[in-house]
Amino acid sequence: MAIKTGRADGTAQITLATEKCNDCGICAEVCKGAPLIMIDGRLEIEEPRFFGCIGCGHCMCVCPQECIQINGRDMQPADVIPLPGTDKRADYQQLYDLMLSRRSVRNFRDRLVEPEIIDKITAAVATAPMGLPPSDVEILVFDTPAKVQEFAADLIAVMKKSRWLFSPLFSVLMRPFLGREYIESVNSFIRPALDIFIEEIAKGHDYLLYNAPLAMYFHCSPYADPADPLVAATYAMLAAESLGLGSCMIGTPAYFIKYSKDLKQKYNLPRKNQPGIVVIFGYPRIRFRKALRRRLAKVTYR
Repeated sequence: MAIKTGRADGTAQITLATEKCNDCGICAEVCKGAPLIMIDGRLEIEEPRFFGCIGCGHCMCVCPQECIQINGRDMQPADVIPLPGTDKRADYQQLYDLMLSRRSVRNFRDRLVEPEIIDKITAAVATAPMGLPPSDVEILVFDTPAKVQEFAADLIAVMKKSRWLFSPLFSVLMRPFLGREYIESVNSFIRPALDIFIEEIAKGHDYLLYNAPLAMYFHCSPYADPADPLVAATYAMLAAESLGLGSCMIGTPAYFIKYSKDLKQKYNLPRKNQPGIVVIFGYPRIRFRKALRRRLAKVTYR
């Protein structure tokens, strides 16, 4: 049975050049949709088996004889491209140094982010893993300061209308239903943050998106894994760091976008799409001279 996603509702089609296939079985090993199977030492295609071809393309990438082609679910043979040589890939230390250098940047130079840089970021994001192919991640891009400021103003207007939901009285009434941790988060962060956003925007100060020259909102269809846009956003931040940009994840907008019909309508966001996260980008105005050591809450081996 085919797996339904926001962009696919059938299986992809597998074409096998039998005259080139030597029945090595490597493709069947990596095929997790499971239409490729070895029977009595020979490669067979059983389309209805398990989920059928989900269009991951793994079989095309591992076949030493290049005798398999996949078409469908946003996959085609032309999507198979050469791997970068090992000499062109970042080793662990280079990758770690990039990650260590990344900081959450909220102060930006008065400079637009060039279209070719934005294209490079989105190209990097397209390589991110997803729950099920094809990716259901969508990006709403605000590529000028004016567009970002309009988005920030619209978000804060919705926050202002929703302010009562986070009032002390409402928190007391809802505590039995929402739990102690949520109420403590409201009291210690959400309510004070909303007050700051609303009060400062009236003074011309943007404490939500920090006057960034570029912002991206990552979201996904209701069929997708809700982690998909967060993974995509992380790839975007690392790509931005490698391109000389600073970035910062802004989690607050997603909640208000989720429940605002007006925001979805204005920005042409699918009504049922799952909220993800906003990331702001720009050329850093302040240079960081040191890195910081971070620690996880816990690592447990069993």
